[in-house]
Amino acid sequence: MSLHAFRKGTPVNTEQRLLTPFTARSTAAEVIEGIDLTGRRAIVTGGGSGIGTETVRALAAAGADVTIATRRPEVAEQLVRRPVGVPGAGSVRIAPLDLSDLASVRAFAESWRGPLDVLVANAGIMAVPRREVTPQGWELQLATNFLGHFALVTALHDALTASGSARVVVVSSGAHRDAPFDFGDPHFERRPYDPWTAYGQSKSAEVLFAVGARRWTGDGITVNALNPGYILTNLQRHLDDDTMRAFGVMDAEGNLTPLPYYKTPAQGAATSVLLAASPLLDGVTGRYFEDNQEASLAADGSATPGGVAAHALDPGAADRLWQYASAALQL
Repeated sequence: MSLHAFRKGTPVNTEQRLLTPFTARSTAAEVIEGIDLTGRRAIVTGGGSGIGTETVRALAAAGADVTIATRRPEVAEQLVRRPVGVPGAGSVRIAPLDLSDLASVRAFAESWRGPLDVLVANAGIMAVPRREVTPQGWELQLATNFLGHFALVTALHDALTASGSARVVVVSSGAHRDAPFDFGDPHFERRPYDPWTAYGQSKSAEVLFAVGARRWTGDGITVNALNPGYILTNLQRHLDDDTMRAFGVMDAEGNLTPLPYYKTPAQGAATSVLLAASPLLDGVTGRYFEDNQEASLAADGSATPGGVAAHALDPGAADRLWQYASAALQL
């Protein structure tokens, strides 16, 4: 179903939960069909691979001028060399950004000129096997996935405000359900380091960021988080072959074998693009989406996949995290 057709009706909304006509199998191109982003400016962190690449392609095809902010500019060069290939497509450029390096974040933000309409906080790392820390002493997954993005978005606050209707899209994960943010020991200085707990905690922090950013509603800035679903991308680079086989996505010969519920990168990018561009999200902020729908609240201890944990939507925890991150970054 095209978005143009859906605009003629009324969005499906049950008990204030925002639902759309799209499905878990909808692609980024399908979600953005009929939307004109000409003149809009967007940043996609980690846009040189995986679902980031598909997010860049969809936004640019709709007319947006997109900046790929990436730690590895050489990987993203192919997106710039190869035109999007549709009439009216926006430009694509590359800028270096290492989210774990605050100097890099500052340099990127200081180089930005003019309004910013969309920022997709897409870059991330997952399940780093051993505890690694930044020069600030921050655990690497928390530093990259949350603190780096928090620093970037707050540094670009004026540019987002200048848009008048800016959107920030935070790519989280269903892994947030298993790991609330530990305010007592966020960097695993005392508790034993666990790769998946560290990853899940960073993803809870990302959802809480969206909740805390409701304070920016008066600035015309909305912030929403999402779970893209299961997709085989470079995000799994820290997982060894035995782990991949245990997950059922690699055969004995080392070939990747996605399970039936896995998405393609184009499908995985769809919810990011929905939050970044769809008029159905006008004025919507502080929410968590998956499979192109606002997620239901996950029951405590439920083994059923999907949903958002209550700890990630707690406004008190969101405000506390905002204060923590601001102090850590000396804002």
